[in-house]
Parts: sequence; C-alpha cells; structure tokens
Amino acid sequence: MEAVPRMPMIWLDLKEAGEFAFNAAVKKSAVNVPRDFEGCSTLRKYFGQLHYLQSRIPMGAEQEAAVPIAWTEIFSGKTVTHEDIKYEQACILYNLGALHSMLGAMDKRVSEECAAGAFTYLRDHFPHSYSVDMSHQILNLNINLMLGQAQECLLEKSMLDNRKSFLVARISAQVVDYYKEACRALENSETASLLGKIQKDWKKLVQMKIYYFAAVAHLHMGKQAEEQQKFGERVIYFQSALDKLNEAIKLAKGQPETVQEALRFTMDVIGGKYNSAKKDNDFIYHEAVPALDTLQSVKGAPLVKALPVNPTDPAVTGPDIFAKLVPMAAHEASSLYSEEKAKLLRDVMAKIEAKNEVLDQFMDSLQLDPETVDNLDMYSHIPPVLMEKCAALSVRPDTVKNLVQSMQVLSGVFTDVEASLKEIRDLLEEDEAQERKVQELLGKVPPPQGSPPSPGVAEVSKECSKYVEVHEKASFTNTELHRAMNLHLGNLRLLSGPLEQVRAALPAPALTEDDKQVLQNLKRILSKVQEMRDQRLSLEQQLREMIQKDDITTSLVTTDRSEMKKLFEEQLKKYDQIKVYLEQNLAAQENVLKALTDANVKYAAVRKALAEVEHKWNTTVQTLVASYEAYEDLMKKSQEGKDFYTDLEGKAAKLLEKARAACHAAEASRQQLLERSV
Repeated sequence: MEAVPRMPMIWLDLKEAGEFAFNAAVKKSAVNVPRDFEGCSTLRKYFGQLHYLQSRIPMGAEQEAAVPIAWTEIFSGKTVTHEDIKYEQACILYNLGALHSMLGAMDKRVSEECAAGAFTYLRDHFPHSYSVDMSHQILNLNINLMLGQAQECLLEKSMLDNRKSFLVARISAQVVDYYKEACRALENSETASLLGKIQKDWKKLVQMKIYYFAAVAHLHMGKQAEEQQKFGERVIYFQSALDKLNEAIKLAKGQPETVQEALRFTMDVIGGKYNSAKKDNDFIYHEAVPALDTLQSVKGAPLVKALPVNPTDPAVTGPDIFAKLVPMAAHEASSLYSEEKAKLLRDVMAKIEAKNEVLDQFMDSLQLDPETVDNLDMYSHIPPVLMEKCAALSVRPDTVKNLVQSMQVLSGVFTDVEASLKEIRDLLEEDEAQERKVQELLGKVPPPQGSPPSPGVAEVSKECSKYVEVHEKASFTNTELHRAMNLHLGNLRLLSGPLEQVRAALPAPALTEDDKQVLQNLKRILSKVQEMRDQRLSLEQQLREMIQKDDITTSLVTTDRSEMKKLFEEQLKKYDQIKVYLEQNLAAQENVLKALTDANVKYAAVRKALAEVEHKWNTTVQTLVASYEAYEDLMKKSQEGKDFYTDLEGKAAKLLEKARAACHAAEASRQQLLERSV
C-alpha cells in the first residue's frame, strides 16, 4: 500500500469582506491575502490585533464605538452586516480555517490540524448567529472533516514509514470514525438545506472514504494476523477488506480519475492478499475461518488534534500595537490580582513562620552548634595564642636560664643575710650568757634573762631585732616568689622546647569507634537541618521574586471581565510547583527533628566527655599562657628581691661588725670588773 495514489481532500471557500470603517490599507491586506502560508500568517496577525483592539475600545455589539461590518455568507452569497467587532474576528478566523483547508488539500497536506483548530476556536468563543456558514452544525462538520483529513495524512505517512500493521489499522479506523461524524452532520436535514448542492458531493465523497478506509483498516488487521500466524483470521479480515472496498467502488461512480486509480490499485493489493491467503489456508493450514463479528473490533487511535489558537501569542500576532492603551478596568483588575498574590504569599509565609518558630525553639533547647559539635579539630594543632608564645620564646633562648640564675642569686643573697643575722644573734646570746656568769662569780644576783645589756650591746640588739623582723616579713614574700618561679619554670621549659612536646602536653579526647559513629550521625543530621533551612529560605526568596515580577496587566487588557476569575486561577497555577516544593520542605521537618532528637540522646555521653576534655584543654592552654606572661613579672620581682636583700645584707654586715665590737667592749669591761674584785 506504500505507493497507493492519494485520495482528494475537501477544502472550503474563503468569505469575502464588505464594509468596515477601518484603515483601508489594513483592511485590504487582511481580506485579500495570498493563498499560501504567508496569507495564514497575515490573518493570524490581524486577528490578534483585533483582539487587542476590542479589549480597549468599546466596538462590540451595542457599544459606543461599534461600526457596521459586512461579509459575504459562503453558501447563499448574501451580504451579512453586524455592528460588532467580534463579527470581524469571527470572519477572519473562518477564513484562516478555510485557507488552511485549501493548503491541506494540496500536495503538502500539512495544514488540516490548523484548520480544525481555527474552526474549534470559532465554535467555542464566538456567537453562532452571525451567519449560516458559522453556525454550530456547519462548524462541527468542518472540524470533523479537517480532523479526518489530518488523520488521513497521518495514515499515509505511517504506511510510508512501514509502521506496525496493528497501529496502521487503528489509525485508519480513526479516519473512519471522523468521517462518520462528518457524514452524520451531512445527513442532517438542516445542514443539508444550508449547504445546498455541495452537500451531495461532500456526502458522496465522505461515504466512499468511510468504506475505503475501513477496507484499509481490515487489510492491515489481516496483515497482523499473518504476522501472528493466525491464518483463519487472516482470511476473514482480507475478505472483509475486499467487501468494503467493493462498496467504496460502488459509491465512487462519478469521482475523478485519481479516485478510480486509487481504488484499482487498492483492489489489486487486497484482492491479491485475499486470494493468496484463502489458497494457503485451503491447501496448507486448514484453519477454521471465524465469523468477523467474533473478532475484536478495531478501535481507532486519534493521533491528530485541533491545534489551539492563541490570539495573544506575540510570536504569532507580533507586538501589541495598542499596548500603551491600558483601560482603568485593567488597572483595577491588576490590583485585584495583586491582592490574590499577596494572599497566597501570606498563606505560605504563615506556614513557614510557624515551622521556623518550632525549629528555632527546638534547636535552642538542644544548644547544638553544628560548627563545634565535636571540637575534634582543635586538638589536632597548637592554638595560635600558644604558638605565638612559643615563637616569642624561640628568639629568647636564655629565658629559662636567666630565670634560674636570678633565682639562684636571690637565694644566695637571702642565705647571706640569714647567716649574718644568725651570727649577730649568736654574739648577743653569748654576750648575755657571759654577763650572767660574771654576775654569779661576783656573788650578785644575776639579772633576769632579757634584762637590758650594756648600752652598746643594747643598741646592736635593738637594731638586730628590727632587721630580723624585716627579714622574716621578706622571707614569706621570697618563699612565694620561689614557689611561683618553680610553678612557671616547668611550663616555660615546655614552651621553649619542641612543638611536638607542647602538642603532646595538651589534653585530647579518646573516642571509641562507636563514639565517632554517634558524632558522624549527629553532624549529618545537623547538616540536614541546615540544608532544610537554606532550601526553605531559597524557595521563599524565589516565591517573593516571582510575585514581584508577575505583572499580567497586558493579559488583563485582552480578557473579558467574565473571564477574569478564570484567568486569575490559571495565572496563579504558575506558583503551584514552588508551593509543592515548600510543602515538601515543611513536611520533612517533623522527621528531621525526630531523627535529631534520637541522635542527641545517643550524643549525651559523648558530649559530656568532650566537654570535660575541652575544659582541661582550655585550662592547660590558659596555664601555659599565664606562665609566659608571668616571666617578666617574675624577673622584675626577682631583681627587686635581690636589690632588697643586697641592701639588707650590707646593713647586716655592718651590724655584725658593730656587734662584734660591742660584745668585745662588754667582755673587756667584765674582765676589768673581775680583776678589781680579786
């Protein structure tokens, strides 16, 4: 069937324009279009601009700016006039469908779906009372004729492409269905009276095509049966195809030679298939031939559709030449649409804010910071504040040595002072003992212990007591200074040493594999929480930007007031997808927080251990930093101690000499006393 001659197509005449008080040049170019696709484009543009015009200027029926518009009715040739710009649009739309039907009837056969679309839009959006050729019955007839011819073209291509037999059969069956609908319209007495003589010609051609394409459908059902090796079914399908083709031949009397040629070609194909199938089954396969009504009927596959007409599509109609004319009603409608958008945003934001409040309260109660939930990274390096101290000590290698030497010098001077004071006290005690001994020898009652000695010794004793008191007070400070030095000395040695030793001295957590798994799971869920927050914020911003940029004023200008609510609903659908994403995000929060709760329970023990280690780590760092910062103070106090004890040591040395002299003088005085007593 690949080379079957084409069947003729039905095409429609274009309406002729009459009076219309519009720009002559525009009118001429719109009604006298060339019979090609450029003409279709011109009609579409004119139709679109009329749509823009009628939405701004009151040119409809019984409106202020309405003017007479005249067009010729196709079937009667009469001129029909209406004062309604929609009549002009309807006639232009009819001509668009008619021109597409004319182009579709030519060899290219690519325009029937466009014709069906034009007639469908005309039927669904305009009054049917303008003229007979645009009545509901006639438009339905035109639509089914155009869809049938479009499906016929698809069938032709499917056979050329060698599509599967069953698919070709279904496509052909749908051609039959469309033509049956058209035939029912043609057989309607009212339609027949409207069409006149052309009704008989169309009906005869359509009836012939019904039988012809039914034959093609059964031919391919027989081919499918052949492929499935159902040889009995093959025979009955080919026989049915032959019967239907014979009916088509009867109805084709008077049709052009192209039709007769197509029928003869098809008869050769089907007749040959039937004879071969019957012979093979009679002599080879011997399968029972079923009755046709026992087999599954062929269901049509509607693979064509009326292509929609969009009068406001700028790619088709071009820019709106009346764009600057925006009626007040359009501004008012735009305000209403803005309120619809605001309501949508309020509803969405109420849900977002409620979920955010729950999320914030929940996260605050857990006190979990995703950035520091484990703090493990801090233990892998020396903190900068400590590195700074280590670096400072590295350029002062004698720090510890200087501190030790200072301690040693201070200790030496301290010892010298203590020795001098001890010697003075010993001298004074010896002098006191000698004094008591002499008194006993002289038979005198010895003075009580602690009685005033000789004036020289008494002066030394008084001065010694003062130095001892000062020394005892300074001794406590000196002891504290040495204790502080010993405390910080070890830390300073650590800071002055290799960095690895410093790192090793800092506490670090000892986590088990289970502990690490708990941490990893918690961090993963916290990451999910942040991801959920970020996505929610991003979607909210996208929604706000969409609403901000959403201006449908141009569409409102070209929309009838009765259609506003429907337009709003259609336009608001653009937000459905982002609303779905937000709903999914909000719904996920409950599961995420439940998982976080479970993870936090397992994290409690690990968290406590990490907190303890972190406290020790911070304390160690602070102690080491304090030792570094104490160095200068220790050196200063050590120097002050040395200066103090050096001064005290000098005074003690002088006092020692003075004590020796005083004690010596007292001894001499006692010897003289003993000598005189003898």
